[in-house]
Amino acid sequence: MNIILSETRKINKADIIQLYKANSWSAAQKPEALYNGLMNAHALISAWDDDQLIGLGNAISDGHLVVYYPHLLVHPAYQRHGVGQQIMIKLQEKYTGFHMQILTADNKAINFYKKMGFTRAGSTIPMWIYKGKEH
Repeated sequence: MNIILSETRKINKADIIQLYKANSWSAAQKPEALYNGLMNAHALISAWDDDQLIGLGNAISDGHLVVYYPHLLVHPAYQRHGVGQQIMIKLQEKYTGFHMQILTADNKAINFYKKMGFTRAGSTIPMWIYKGKEH
């Protein structure tokens, strides 16, 4: 497997939607908003196997102090091969030294993020208004 990471914004919208659908993410039901959100993220890292999009992660940031990682997903056929880890490492390299790197982890992803250096945020409780159904 020869996985290439890229910071390109030249990603076909259909490929993005297919990746989100493969992971059963509800954002796939809002293709325009999803695509525009990713294209306007502060950082976007994609993973490719030849010309096939197999993963991506993005960041929203003020560029100086705080970064939030909203999406990290890998096509199910490529999971558990280090692709997500490679994407997360690349994102964290961009934000080294920031005061706060934050994300919301699904139960299935908690151990992954712990391995990436994240810890529970003290006694804080994540809160949201969420239009999806997968959580």
